[in-house]
Amino acid sequence: MNTRVVTAHVPVPLAEKVDLLAARLERPRGWIVKQALAAWVAQEEERSRLTHEALAEVDAGEVIDHQAVLAWAESLSTDQPLPVPR
Repeated sequence: MNTRVVTAHVPVPLAEKVDLLAARLERPRGWIVKQALAAWVAQEEERSRLTHEALAEVDAGEVIDHQAVLAWAESLSTDQPLPVPR
């Protein structure tokens, strides 16, 4: 796999935590940073996918009435909570 160097300035306390993790896991610092960056990118891609999916549902009119959600949420602290609105 081709690679490319990416440089970033990080606060010293964060860099020290990375160093501690690298020592504890007996891995290079670059491995720790690569794992963290890959996880963050995957999380952001999933967030974007879910956002686009939700916007498509809104455009299709697949929404739950705000008042129904509010009534459901308020019922959660009662002896007889309402069913989840659909």
